[in-house]
Amino acid sequence: MMEMREDNYWKDSKGRLVPISMVSEIDQQRDQLVREVADAAKNLRESMQRYKLQAMGDVQAFVDLSAERYGVKLGGQKGNTTLVSFDGKYKIQVAITEHLSFDERLQAAKKLVDECLTDWTGDSRDEIKTIVLDAFQVDKEGRINTGRILGLRRLPIDDERWLRAMAAIADSMQVVGSKTYLRIYERDALGKYQPITLDLAAL
Repeated sequence: MMEMREDNYWKDSKGRLVPISMVSEIDQQRDQLVREVADAAKNLRESMQRYKLQAMGDVQAFVDLSAERYGVKLGGQKGNTTLVSFDGKYKIQVAITEHLSFDERLQAAKKLVDECLTDWTGDSRDEIKTIVLDAFQVDKEGRINTGRILGLRRLPIDDERWLRAMAAIADSMQVVGSKTYLRIYERDALGKYQPITLDLAAL
C-alpha cells in the first residue's frame, strides 16, 4: 500500500518515493479501497471499545446498586458477574482472568519434586511422573505452563516433601496482571445460550 504525499509522490511499501504519474490506475484504485476498508475498521474498533467500556460500567453500576440494597459496599477489584434478563433470553457475563507467574521459589519446589521422583523410581507411579515432568517443561519462549503447574497441586500425593513442594508453588505465585472479558449470550430455540459474537472472523 502506498502513502500519499502532497508533492505528487507516493511512498511505496519499501519507503521509496514514486511519482504519482508512475502509479497505475488499478494500483491507485486498490490503494483507495484498502484505505477505505481499513479506516472503517478502525472506526468500528473505536466504537466497540466505547461500547465495551460503557457496557462494563453499566454492569458494575448495577452490581453496586444491588449490593447497596443489602447495605454492602463493594471495594477493590470486582469479581466475575453474570446477569440474566427476566425472560432468560439474554445473559451477560463479566469475567476477570488473572495472569500468574512464578518467582524463584518455584525452583525450590522443583528440587523437592525431583527428590520425590528419584525415590519413586521403580514404583508404580509412572503416570504421575509423566504429568510432573511435563509440568516443568518450558515453551519456545521459555515460559512455564501455569495450568500444568497448578494441576500438580490437585494430585493426591501425601509425601511430606511433595506437600512442601506444593506449598512452595503456592508461595511462588505472583499475579502480574489481569484481563476483563465481556461476553453476551442469547438463548436459542433449544434453550442453549449462544454467544453474540463481535469477532469479524466468526461472523
